Amino acid sequence: MALNIYYDKDADLGRLSGKKVAIIGYGSQGHAHAQNLHNSGIDVVVGLRKDSASWAKAEAAGLAVASVSEAARQGNIIMLTLPDEVAADIYKSEIEGQLEPGNSLAVAHGFNIHFEAIRPPQDVNVFMVAPKGPGHTVRDHYEAGRGVPCLVAVHQDPTGDTLQIALAYASAIGGGRAGIIETNFREETETDLFGEQAVLCGGLTALMQAGFETLVEAGYAPEMAYFECIHEVKLIVDLIYQDGIANMRYSVSNTAEYGDFVSGPRIVDADTKARMKDILSEIQNGEFAKRFILENKSGSVAFHAMRRRAAEHPMEEVGARLRGLMPWLKERQLVDRSKN
Repeated sequence: MALNIYYDKDADLGRLSGKKVAIIGYGSQGHAHAQNLHNSGIDVVVGLRKDSASWAKAEAAGLAVASVSEAARQGNIIMLTLPDEVAADIYKSEIEGQLEPGNSLAVAHGFNIHFEAIRPPQDVNVFMVAPKGPGHTVRDHYEAGRGVPCLVAVHQDPTGDTLQIALAYASAIGGGRAGIIETNFREETETDLFGEQAVLCGGLTALMQAGFETLVEAGYAPEMAYFECIHEVKLIVDLIYQDGIANMRYSVSNTAEYGDFVSGPRIVDADTKARMKDILSEIQNGEFAKRFILENKSGSVAFHAMRRRAAEHPMEEVGARLRGLMPWLKERQLVDRSKN
């Protein structure tokens, strides 16, 4: 099936004229959406808890800030950039009662709509604009005059112009500079979860950690293990990002390329792919979503324990020490916890 891809020329920012966009949350995606929209001349209000540490950060960025319920009341378009695990509860308690017919409820990820943790009223437009990159990258690219590709999808369209509103929104945060790809909520949600778990976050970090441990357990210096299995990943990924895997193989040595061909399939083999299919099935049938939601409703004890154990791994200490020897890495650092 051919994909519909839109650019700035296909979007009419006039669709947002006279409308107020309420960005609920000011985390990775929220701060980028709010600031990019504001810089594109859109009327924005950020919705936060009164005790949120992000309140001062948003105001320092020149944004109007209000409580979640007040921001939702003001907004004609309400964009949820909240963590998946809290979005449904906040929607039910603070937002649902503020929605009016013809309003638009937007999300930056399809999780809660697809798995029906949030069920909007039928007289409200529902769309998704999902940048294909962390919010810090979305903001950085926008400020540099570039953009991060966005996915766009429509779930409900009572006013008949929801796609046009979504395209205008995506363009205003910079997506139209790189491409706005039309999809649906199911496809975005399930492929996004799978990519995160099997490749980008779960698969890649587990591979790097296993490589680090293998070299250290064999008696090699932890610093060498870190450079070879973690630090240099960026160099390879940058080559792939710019021009594909074949370009990366062209750029590395013949020794590296030959090792890639003969050893890669021994690490990621048919058994690995079978486990990937199991992970995909758990995502498709809702098992993962159910497990994640229950984990958070029970206080996230196991989640926090896993996070703590991971942060205490020796590769983190070695990495922090080595990065301290390379001060240039902090130049134009994407993540500044004091601001975003």
